[in-house]
Amino acid sequence: MFHPADLNNKFPHSGKKLSIALGALLVSGYAHSQSVSMDFSNEYNASSIHAQGDAYFIDKLAELTDGDMDITLHTGGSLGFNSGDHFYGVADGAVEIADTLSGTMSGIDSLFLLSSLPFIVDDVADARRLYDIAKPYYEEVFADNNQVLLYASPWPPSGIWSEDEIASQDDLENLKIRTFDRNGTETFRNVGASPVSLSWADVVPQLATGGIEAVLTSAEAGANASFWEHQYYFAGVQYAIPLNMVHMNRDAFESLTDAQQDAVMEAASLTDQHNWEAVETRTEENYQTLGEHDVVISDPVSDGLLTPLKEAASGVVESWLENTGDDGESILSEFRGAE
Repeated sequence: MFHPADLNNKFPHSGKKLSIALGALLVSGYAHSQSVSMDFSNEYNASSIHAQGDAYFIDKLAELTDGDMDITLHTGGSLGFNSGDHFYGVADGAVEIADTLSGTMSGIDSLFLLSSLPFIVDDVADARRLYDIAKPYYEEVFADNNQVLLYASPWPPSGIWSEDEIASQDDLENLKIRTFDRNGTETFRNVGASPVSLSWADVVPQLATGGIEAVLTSAEAGANASFWEHQYYFAGVQYAIPLNMVHMNRDAFESLTDAQQDAVMEAASLTDQHNWEAVETRTEENYQTLGEHDVVISDPVSDGLLTPLKEAASGVVESWLENTGDDGESILSEFRGAE
């Protein structure tokens, strides 16, 4: 994750873009123009569930504004940003909107690790309820950092992709497995593996060179990256249903007309509903794709694998509660009390 001061060095064009954006704001360009253009960064490819959700948002916004808002979606990290860069990039206006894996923002606030806490939710309905409870807390963190939370983009449940079958704790011993945030790293270290935290852009190159042997991610993510070229097994351990979050620079938002602001929030609400509905059937669709490429799927997995993973996860949840204090306790207490 980079600091705002690094923007001009890491992305040569971002400084120029930021200057242009600020100049436009100074003359109230957004507010007095009937047409607005913005950029939207997403590090995943165009066929991913997240990019498809973002495209839905853009289409709805265009409908609601009669085409007066032109949002360009840049997938595959083509703007030079990955999820770890997005929070500061959006806060500083280097990019107006971004779709970001929540756990990569844990350095800002440990609250962002909530959705990837292992084995907290049993299904998509649970994950949505947990998000609804935590949403005001997320909104506050974004607001404190010059941003607006637009909508959530849930992943299908996380599992384990591997070259060799993973059926027990013994199979995890010293396994070089990619994890996507601190929760995963701690969980798999506790169970005896050798976890490696990698951004999405680095996963396939590391698989190709043997830098990692397995990947903690969804069937969805692996299918979009053609993991079957390197990995032949998928264990559906239902580890978590992590979220991406789509957030917007507050200065850019507030410089819009009232009607445009209303349209942005209405499109965001429609997209939030769309995304939660889309993820319900995505795993079944992904499993069909995996089967077509001869990936061996274990779902459900054996107790010999699931039990030690859950035991390894218990300390991770306790650590998160310690780091988030009263907020974390309030969120999980309300969630568990409603079960």
